[in-house]
Amino acid sequence: MDATPLSRPPLIVEHRRVRVALHDLARWGRLDGDDVVLDCGRRLPADRATFLAPVEPSKIIAVHLTYRSRLREYGAGVPPVPSYFLKPPSALNGHRGMLRRPAGARFLNYEGELAVIIGTRMHGVPEDRVLHHVAGYAPANDVGLHDFRHADRGSMLRVKGQDGFLPIGPELVPAAEFDPTAFALRTIRNDEVVQESDASDMVFGVAYQLADLCRLITLEPGDVVLTGTPANSRPLDPGDVIEVEIPGLGRLTNTVESWEVDLAGPGDRPRTSADTLHVALAIPEDEAERRMAQGG
Repeated sequence: MDATPLSRPPLIVEHRRVRVALHDLARWGRLDGDDVVLDCGRRLPADRATFLAPVEPSKIIAVHLTYRSRLREYGAGVPPVPSYFLKPPSALNGHRGMLRRPAGARFLNYEGELAVIIGTRMHGVPEDRVLHHVAGYAPANDVGLHDFRHADRGSMLRVKGQDGFLPIGPELVPAAEFDPTAFALRTIRNDEVVQESDASDMVFGVAYQLADLCRLITLEPGDVVLTGTPANSRPLDPGDVIEVEIPGLGRLTNTVESWEVDLAGPGDRPRTSADTLHVALAIPEDEAERRMAQGG
């Protein structure tokens, strides 16, 4: 057996990068006008390319409530510190990829976010230096199927970790080209802006989150940190086109489709609970309980 390195090599991003599927292989390249130019020199029409998430993480870490607008929406107090959950790499999806809502489910929510991609190994790095360890940034959609809120007991695995529940892209933009302390974010559903915010809305900024995480968790090159979503996350319907736009990083586009999947077998099934209604629709808990008592 060959030796395995103890840590990943640094991820150095000097130019904007895209990742596409070609002949069942993942290929890296760049956008050039209407084409994708692969590292081997081959050109592909961008409108016919199959985009993959432009990241290859060992882990994906997402933060819970961290935008003031979202806290106000839920009537929640400002937390003294952030809390986090994990999404598996198998949740990754690309620009123009399909978001599948299982037949019978009702609450597949969008969450427009800024994704941070780690460049060099981080452990115990102070807050004033963490951004030097970032390789790049990209728009992300931290999709959640809240019909499983009753089953996860806080882990978010079924809600947020299903295959394809994390589109990122279209490009990985070098850290030198983006300021994570002064950015704007918009989510657009069927050409209507449904989320709009900026960095000043964040309780815990990007540097704070990275420094907090790397006190206890080693962040490796390629790892992804999702930095939270503002108010107005709502459920999607089949046929919806959902886009996340961050000026300087581009616009991530995905389409929702109904998925005729058989979920019979062991484990919990999707269902509507009061917690589902509270989180997916951002309604007060007592109103969610009333709706459930009236049949959901």
